[in-house]
Amino acid sequence: MDADVMVIGGSFAGMSAALQLVRGLRQVIVIDGRSPRNRFAAASHGVFGLDGVSPGEIHERALEQLLRYPTARVIEGQASTAAQIEGGFLVTLASGTAFSARKLILATGLKDELPDIPGIEARWGQTVIHCPYCHGFELRNRPLGVLATSHLSAHQAGMIPDWGPTTYFTQGTFEPDPEQRDYLQKRGVTIEHAPVVEVLGEAPALSGVRLADDRVIELGGLYVGPKTRMASPLAEQLGCVFYDGPMGPVVQVDDLKQTTVPGVFAAGDMSNPMQNATLAAGSGVIAGFNAHRILMQEDPGRIAAQA
Repeated sequence: MDADVMVIGGSFAGMSAALQLVRGLRQVIVIDGRSPRNRFAAASHGVFGLDGVSPGEIHERALEQLLRYPTARVIEGQASTAAQIEGGFLVTLASGTAFSARKLILATGLKDELPDIPGIEARWGQTVIHCPYCHGFELRNRPLGVLATSHLSAHQAGMIPDWGPTTYFTQGTFEPDPEQRDYLQKRGVTIEHAPVVEVLGEAPALSGVRLADDRVIELGGLYVGPKTRMASPLAEQLGCVFYDGPMGPVVQVDDLKQTTVPGVFAAGDMSNPMQNATLAAGSGVIAGFNAHRILMQEDPGRIAAQA
């Protein structure tokens, strides 16, 4: 085997998992495709000790720190296939290079599927955002909108008035029920039924939205809860079980971040129904701890001097 553990994905979750393992003197390979979900954001917020630091800088710091450990190896490339082999797993990159390991930690993340409305994609991660805890402070005290994409959008609209006056755009589809309507009214939320058809302003800034009836609503920020899908086919190839999360499929894991496939762990957004950078990093730590624990159980005679 090329490594004790192979970590697929080099963002918050993957790097956090790898760090625990190399500190446990285990041989670790990280396959890093360098296309993290948060690459559209200029800064990561709410991350303890790193508030306001860009995702790219956090990655470079993490990479530099990980490579201080002699048992760490980082390969830049896209993992395209994964399969079980005798004693472990074989992962093949798009380049054709293959690596083997006794255990796998999948931290391949999610892809966001944004509504097909002109102007949204150009502002994603800047003035069109999803999480108020990640980016809401920077858009505070402006007129804000929530674009409905699911039955959860009304709940999101009830949160946003803490950051600024809020309009909930139902898109004519996700209308609040009587209880939700009463709560939104108490929160001072304006409910708009006409669909948003265009986001306006000089991107990445946002000045407002145009509605189907040609009215323009002035806004300084727009919240969108995108549908999500797996960013990589590896979990499906390996036979991991999924369940339906709030916005898309989630890999089923136990409290130790083990998937339904023995020897395969999942960490980060792909395994967390609630998602942000800190939760991703925490789940990576759990996966790293427990991959190490299982290796020790399988090879109790191994001692540190052999590492």
